[in-house]
Amino acid sequence: MRIGLLTDGGYPYATGESRLWCDRLVRGLPQHEFDLFALSRSAHQEDQGWVRLPPQVSRVRTAPLWTPEDGTLRGSGERGLLARLVTGGEQSYGRRDRRRFTDRLTALATAICTPDEAGTEAGEGPGAELFAEGLYGLAEQARERGGLHLALRSEDTVRILEAASRARGAGRTVQSATVPDHLAFAAELERALRPLSLDWYDQESLGAVDLCHAASGGAAALPGLLAKRFFGVPLLVTEHGVPLRAHYLAACDTPYGTPVRALLAGFHGRLTTEVYRQAAIVTPGNTHVRRWQQRCGADPAKQRTVYPGMAAERFGQVGEDAERLAAAGEGEGAGGPDTLVWVGRIEPAKDLIALLHAFAEVHRAEPGARLRVFGAPADGDEAATYLAHCTALAAQLFPDEATGAHTEGVSPVTFEEIGGPEVPDLAEAYGAGGVIVLSSVVEGFPVSLVEAMFCGRATVSTDVGAVVEVIGGTGLVVPPRNPKALADACVALLRDPERRARLGAAARARALELFTVEQNLAAFRGIYLELISHTPVRREADIVDAHGDPLPFATPPEARLLGHWTQPGPHLRPRPDPGQSDASVPSRAPAPGSRLPDRPGEPEPQHTREPEPEGVCAVAAGPAGDGDA
Repeated sequence: MRIGLLTDGGYPYATGESRLWCDRLVRGLPQHEFDLFALSRSAHQEDQGWVRLPPQVSRVRTAPLWTPEDGTLRGSGERGLLARLVTGGEQSYGRRDRRRFTDRLTALATAICTPDEAGTEAGEGPGAELFAEGLYGLAEQARERGGLHLALRSEDTVRILEAASRARGAGRTVQSATVPDHLAFAAELERALRPLSLDWYDQESLGAVDLCHAASGGAAALPGLLAKRFFGVPLLVTEHGVPLRAHYLAACDTPYGTPVRALLAGFHGRLTTEVYRQAAIVTPGNTHVRRWQQRCGADPAKQRTVYPGMAAERFGQVGEDAERLAAAGEGEGAGGPDTLVWVGRIEPAKDLIALLHAFAEVHRAEPGARLRVFGAPADGDEAATYLAHCTALAAQLFPDEATGAHTEGVSPVTFEEIGGPEVPDLAEAYGAGGVIVLSSVVEGFPVSLVEAMFCGRATVSTDVGAVVEVIGGTGLVVPPRNPKALADACVALLRDPERRARLGAAARARALELFTVEQNLAAFRGIYLELISHTPVRREADIVDAHGDPLPFATPPEARLLGHWTQPGPHLRPRPDPGQSDASVPSRAPAPGSRLPDRPGEPEPQHTREPEPEGVCAVAAGPAGDGDA
């Protein structure tokens, strides 16, 4: 089947979220054909190019969300793969179009500004219907007339937003919005709704796919919503994190005031609910994400938890060595049984300060213990400052200690980067310790814990995010921001080698069962077939493509069986010529490439597929190198 993979700031760009997961998905399902529809977030991301694409990627369509307000498109025009915004030139709307735009934007703004009544389930109140009416109405107008981005920057938009915020039932914070607040929100709304104006919504683009798979909610799922609206294409949404939660956390760092943040939260909350309502299946990456989705309106019957697959083979040697040594009763060998290891990006959310204070307690109880911190600071000045603070605290808590009068002092805490002669790769970092520690106060899916489990190592973790779900009884879990509890758990494992070995073996077995790439691919292979089995011919489809090859699922399986169900219905049979009886009309099959109407009384469409363009203006076929089309 043909899958439309929808991404926002990720695949196929070399830098982006879910890039690795999407690449493994596409490469791991070679029996399917993938069309990529990618939204980029910055000019820098586009300048970094693409990853090397496998042959099953038939074409790539891209569009920017970062272009300036004048609508000028820049970034990848030299590749010819930048989708156009259907702007309708600089022509403004006429009276009738302005009235349609006003009605639809009013419905959208009213839903954003007016919260649901207490006790109303997400997606069940009148606000959800108003939001859907406004969103799809604006999308239809953009598809038919263009010019939506100009209308959203007009004075009419500000007036509509102001009236909605002053209306009865609007939230108290929204009511305090001023004209500058409405101007700022109008600019953000225009940027968020740019996917509505793309030229992806025709029979040769999203209308040609059998299934839309959004790699996240939010902006990435917007094209999928419209593909379902216009063509009946089923939508699958995968979320390894919680985009709405990420938006709430990031809003504090914006320069906007409280009213603008409230309006943005209202828009993203309504959009998230609509995505979950329309999705045929939603696949959270863990139970933590699953609970968030249900709170935002996702139907539990539509949810399928699919853990993100990780490459276990890169940690295979360390894990097998741990199993062999444990079976022989030799402990962890060269792994450093008295060494605690922390691996990850150094940033405040990882709470290394609490880890250092906990290790001070561990070192008092076990003077021979060491703590090795492997990682580099995350992007940004805040992370670099945090690393400097951590190294200063470590020097203060653990001055260099010498074993004798003529020996050099060595600190029991070291900050190291992976790639040096002692630790050349990530697997060696985990293999350097007997216990792996995670001290985070905020965590989604704990990748470092899964990697440690692949290596057969016992773990001590804080109870945040999906940690308990991932560990599943194969490690120790303590409350976050509790150095004393963290230290006690570490000391308990350092003093009990047999328990360490037993927990490490159980952790490795659990990781190999649940968190491998193979189980992830098997899950999505089954979900794809499940979805397409329920909707084999929801859209009008050609019998063959431009090259004469049969289109997947263009003909339902029951058409191969003899019986009355294989005959065309009354609305599909050819009409008799005047003066000719029905009995004399021969039955004939549709010509190859023709399409039949889906409903009685609907005129037969005259459109047929044209050969797909072979230039680089709209299509990238096969592996195109590192970003070169």
